Amino acid sequence: MARSGDVGVAGAPERGYWIGPLCAVVGVLGFSFKAILIKLAYAWSPIDAVTLLALRMIYAAPMFAVMAMLAARRPDAKPISKRDWLALAWLGFIGYYLSSLLDFIGLQYITASLERLVLFLYPTIVVVLSALFLRRPITRKAVGALLLCYAGIGLVFWHDLKVTGDPASTALGGALVFASAVGYAIYLVGAGGVIARLGSLRFIALAMLISAGFVIAQFVAMRPWSALAAPFRVQMLTLAMAIFSTVLPTWLIAESIRRVGANAASLVGSLGPVFTIGLGALILGEPIHLVQLAGAALVLIGVVLVSRR
Repeated sequence: MARSGDVGVAGAPERGYWIGPLCAVVGVLGFSFKAILIKLAYAWSPIDAVTLLALRMIYAAPMFAVMAMLAARRPDAKPISKRDWLALAWLGFIGYYLSSLLDFIGLQYITASLERLVLFLYPTIVVVLSALFLRRPITRKAVGALLLCYAGIGLVFWHDLKVTGDPASTALGGALVFASAVGYAIYLVGAGGVIARLGSLRFIALAMLISAGFVIAQFVAMRPWSALAAPFRVQMLTLAMAIFSTVLPTWLIAESIRRVGANAASLVGSLGPVFTIGLGALILGEPIHLVQLAGAALVLIGVVLVSRR
């Protein structure tokens, strides 16, 4: 007689059904914690965005190299064509190098919670880019979702511009992070075909390694090597950022997509801003106001609606 956890029992979940959702939640939590670690690094040391990003990628690159080698040894791994390498170079540049750089710089000016909400707009940008370049029509439901999202982010911005003592810095930081979200959306629109050919983990590992090359090249061109000698606690922050907010969540999200599908994993991703708002208040002492929560709720509802199939 079959047990209740076995596959095939009507109405019973598969054994280990909880692993996929758990991977998604932990992965989203890891990504959400990145902004907190960046803000802590800025608070603890006069480090700049270029150096901080270089430290993160120096720590993360060896782990992505191992990930790429393991993925290349899989029996179903396909050879990488010249066209794929060119696509990897472009997508690594726009999606992981430029987008990350703009995000790191933007966090010098705005709170972690506002940064996460602005970044979370990327699915709405994907909808617009897909309509412009892939001729995918924007449905009436998507239009309503877009209006909700941008009404919510406008409400949060209005609040932050009003209560912060430097509206110009808030506007600059918000613009930089929004540009980061645009870069990531461009990456998502262009990455589908390459991911289908190479597999998600292999693609991500190679794109991250290429982006690490851009990051380190920029650092060498702009900073002395001695700038990497940051204080020990900042080194530990960037190591934690590389492991727990870069490499590990990348693998966890890919695993959750494999187990529960991209749509379910993306819905779990809506927890990201909630995590960041809570962590920002708990660790950074960022204030939480009713207006912010109302705006965040509109953004979350809009993104969930626009992300649903």
